[in-house]
Amino acid sequence: MKTDECITWFRRALPALAAAAIVPLSAVADGEPKATEAAEKAPPAEVEKKDGWSFAAGADLRVRQEIMDNIPGLPGGGLLSRAPYSKVRNHIRFRPDVWAELKAGDDWRFFAKLTDEFRANITPKNHSNTFPDELIVENLFFEGKNLFDGFLDICAGRQNLYKLYGLDHIFVDGTPGDGSRTTYADMVNLALHVDDVSELDFFALYNADSNQLRWGTRRGRNKRLSGLGGGAEPEMDDWGWGAIWRSKIGTAFDYDIFAMQKNTASFHRGGVKHPRTQRNMLGFKTVPHITDNFNLQFEGMGQLGRNGEDDVLSGWSAYAGGEWRDMAKKEWQPFVRLGFHYMSGDKDAAEEDGGHRAWDPMWARGVNDSELFLYGTHYGAAWWSNMLYLKATAGYEIGKYHDIVVSTGPMFASVQDDLGGGDGTFKGMLSMIRYDFPIYLTDKVGPRGIQVFGHVLFELFNPGDYFETDRPSWFFRWQLDVKF
Repeated sequence: MKTDECITWFRRALPALAAAAIVPLSAVADGEPKATEAAEKAPPAEVEKKDGWSFAAGADLRVRQEIMDNIPGLPGGGLLSRAPYSKVRNHIRFRPDVWAELKAGDDWRFFAKLTDEFRANITPKNHSNTFPDELIVENLFFEGKNLFDGFLDICAGRQNLYKLYGLDHIFVDGTPGDGSRTTYADMVNLALHVDDVSELDFFALYNADSNQLRWGTRRGRNKRLSGLGGGAEPEMDDWGWGAIWRSKIGTAFDYDIFAMQKNTASFHRGGVKHPRTQRNMLGFKTVPHITDNFNLQFEGMGQLGRNGEDDVLSGWSAYAGGEWRDMAKKEWQPFVRLGFHYMSGDKDAAEEDGGHRAWDPMWARGVNDSELFLYGTHYGAAWWSNMLYLKATAGYEIGKYHDIVVSTGPMFASVQDDLGGGDGTFKGMLSMIRYDFPIYLTDKVGPRGIQVFGHVLFELFNPGDYFETDRPSWFFRWQLDVKF
């Protein structure tokens, strides 16, 4: 059989093969649904392919100041400190990076990026992170697209994990507790394009607690990336793999079916060794498009696995939401979104190493819902679990590149786990307002011109009876991004 005939046969057989592959994989896999585009994908237009080699390079600088008070979980003060007062935290972060890419035509690309982040700690004042104490490899990967007549894409190396496959409740940050510097994972992913609307993705990733691709000598920032504790403890390597089937029915119903597995190495905390874990997950995501401007979203995910002590681990998560967005306008688009997110918890979390029934967030260790509450998830920094969260969001483009977004909603603990110090399950009300705006834009100079953007962000958390205090927490940030 010729190569073209093999590919044609494989494309026709792939939907059946995918169903046969994903279902058994769920017994050894752990994952979450994948988001698809709201608009129907049109067949790709015929574009003249470019040949030959090309090279591009650039640099970015991000500066942000963050001021916070009474943040849950922060050492030396906060809702977990059981102290009558807490200290304000105030620091300025600087993150420069340089990048370069080498292309061979339109189909092959090699990309690399070097990054550092240092900061000035204003309150409390210290010099623990100063320039240029550490330089790390943030990205180092190659990718091939549209191989075998558009059938296969492949990418391998250190890639950003943020919202991989559009699954923002599963993929956010691979690096264990690296804070705001990076979101990478060392990963290989394959995409098989079955037809114009269907795709089967496979991935395998490894996240090491220690980053060997780095240069620096300051003892304040050694090889370990983990700096926040909890779910990002030293020695906590993790690895996993999975498969995601994405398709649609007609033009108004997108769906994803996925199966994944996540493994976490054993680690030490407080002189106690905690066992390794394996969690297998099976899930789905559907996006019915009710009208051109209104769509719904439903997700369901279940986990089952064991730890190194042969204890059974389980958990589940669900999301239901809807969004209205004025798609008729090219600019000045208003939108309104309402979402309800559930993550299971365990009443024995305090005594049983996080419990055996609490939801494991997989690689969703990030700031999708809150910068402030990142520190107050109690199972570890950005370790989202044991949560019922009803969130209302509204946004508006008030001009080109000008966006304002506000959100608010109540948070509840799924079960009372005694980690907040109070006697109830109402965690509190979390509200946010953010404004993004351009500062300076030029005509193209170099590979992508000069762009300067900024934003300001404010979050307020009013604690409920889950905590032993009613003192509000707040978080403020201004940020400047320069790209050239």
